[in-house]
Amino acid sequence: MDWKLIALFVVAGVTAYLLAGINPAIVLSKTIYGEDIRFNPGGSGNPGFTNFKRVYGGKWAWAVMALDIGKCVFILAIFGMLFRRYEVAHELGYDLRQIGLAYTALCASIGHDFPVYYGFKGGKGFLVNIAALWFYDWRAGLVGVVLLCLFLFTLKYMSVATMIAVLSAPVVLFFVGAEPVAVAISFVSALLMIIRHKENIRRLMHGTERKFSFGHAH
Repeated sequence: MDWKLIALFVVAGVTAYLLAGINPAIVLSKTIYGEDIRFNPGGSGNPGFTNFKRVYGGKWAWAVMALDIGKCVFILAIFGMLFRRYEVAHELGYDLRQIGLAYTALCASIGHDFPVYYGFKGGKGFLVNIAALWFYDWRAGLVGVVLLCLFLFTLKYMSVATMIAVLSAPVVLFFVGAEPVAVAISFVSALLMIIRHKENIRRLMHGTERKFSFGHAH
């Protein structure tokens, strides 16, 4: 049993969970507006970019987006490098970096969705997942962003666009020949994000889901 590799996975998982659990939307809403965005009556209760923009406008919402993406990029860049170094040093016959990245991204999603700092009530993990696509494979990232923009600008439902974009990841990874374990983990991450959007799905079915606007909410 390779205890060093096990330790690397443990450290990656714990670090990703704890760092991704720091929620910019909650931090900025408390710091700037003196309230927790999750409890603002004019919003959906979700501490994420879309709800922050809807409640407070775009000035600080884009900072929320940048910080959410930034924390994921920071986490995956570090552990992607560590998994790659381990793979090269031990001359493994498989892509450990890809598997490690998928695993780390899943742990980051769990941390973002269920943060220990905020009573396990966090966001939905879209920005974490969309940033991770570029680390898996640039083709997965490109397809995800294209689908996101296509459905956002046509249907104008952020929830639909994000779910489709993230669900494309395991499909693209499968067709480009990614490690099967990485494909499976990316599917679990996508499934977790879909589950976190259950209220959005319910509103879509009832025709009450609000559309996204770069200006004011519809």
